[in-house]
Amino acid sequence: QVQLVESGGGLVQAGGSLRLSCAASGKILKINAMGWYRQAPGKQRELVATITSGGTTSYADSVKGRFTISRDNAENTVSLQMNSLKPEDTAVYFCHARVITSYELGYWGQGTQVTVSS
Repeated sequence: QVQLVESGGGLVQAGGSLRLSCAASGKILKINAMGWYRQAPGKQRELVATITSGGTTSYADSVKGRFTISRDNAENTVSLQMNSLKPEDTAVYFCHARVITSYELGYWGQGTQVTVSS
């Protein structure tokens, strides 16, 4: 079984910064794409940023220039540096990874709350 555990959420004022981290553990042969999603109250879960095993990144337009995704393939971790936070960034943030054990499956973390006050 594979587990993803997020950390780093919290409460921050608008304009501030937070760094989220996610660690994958279990019988992992390889991790392909990793990413961060978020879900605000009453809204659908949306993609924030993704990163391939080779380091290619993509971002939602709403976070471009403010958020940076990175990963450590040796440690099976992915991070999200969030700067210039806005109240509309408030959401539960979820880590996702495409993990190969004996075959490839997508796994989700439990989520971490990010609250940005105005």
